[in-house]
Amino acid sequence: MNKIIKKSLPVLLTVLALVVAVLVLRQLWVYYMDEPWTRDAHVGADVVQVAPDVSGLVEAVDVADNQAVKKGALLFVVDRARYRIALEQAQAALSERQAAVTQLRREIGRDRSLQDLVAAEDAEVRRAKLQAAQATLATAQAAVDLAELSLARTEVRAPADGRVNDRTMRVGDYVVAGKPVLALLDTGSFRIDGYFEETRLRGVAPGQPVDIRLMGEATPLRGHVDSIAAGIEDRYRSNGSSLLPNVTPAFDWVRLAQRIPVRIAIDEVPAGVELIAGRTATVTVQTGHAAAHTAPAAAGKGPAQAGL
Repeated sequence: MNKIIKKSLPVLLTVLALVVAVLVLRQLWVYYMDEPWTRDAHVGADVVQVAPDVSGLVEAVDVADNQAVKKGALLFVVDRARYRIALEQAQAALSERQAAVTQLRREIGRDRSLQDLVAAEDAEVRRAKLQAAQATLATAQAAVDLAELSLARTEVRAPADGRVNDRTMRVGDYVVAGKPVLALLDTGSFRIDGYFEETRLRGVAPGQPVDIRLMGEATPLRGHVDSIAAGIEDRYRSNGSSLLPNVTPAFDWVRLAQRIPVRIAIDEVPAGVELIAGRTATVTVQTGHAAAHTAPAAAGKGPAQAGL
């Protein structure tokens, strides 16, 4: 019996090792080919292109590149003196129009007290002049309002909490209204943008928990599926001049799975982990767990960067 056991033991161990190897390989195959995970993921955030609403010379810059700022913080100032003078000119024109309207009202009041001595035609002319003067007065008031707005807009302030990025302007530069001069990365909008192969999306739904591992970080982040893209561009189809579909012939022997964007909201950032837009991440969706967020957070909103 002992001899049989001794002879059979190596065979049994070999068979057992093969079975274990097959099971491990099968599990690895399922994980790498079917499980909802991807290494093609990156930290994303909204970037605000800050542009002045008025043109002029930059007279002051209150921020440095990569500086953290709060919403409403002063970023830079554009030519206040020029727009202050424009406001004074508009106010002077308004005072002139107000004086003209006041004078016409006095004349009309005098005409009413001298009805028998003033011709009806002259009174009608004065009333018409008063209406025109009142319209001019309204235009002058609008010009003052616009000048006040332009003067206020010479101070460009941060539209959100964030970090200043790509600040290239200097004091003395001439900036043009509507042309971006610096970027502000909204630190309240950090998220993970993952690109999943279409074969790995089975069972993925908004609200499911997600494990997030940033490259170079040992501690994982926690998040949840926020939304799944409703469509991607069809590279093989376009509209011809006749508005009929123009489909490019395909001769692919191997069909590659399309990558579908999935937005992942970040729920928890461990201490010491810094979120930087563009960092590489690996994400795994826990499809076996119940959705932890029945009402996913609004797209594009994430935890604020620590220290801001």
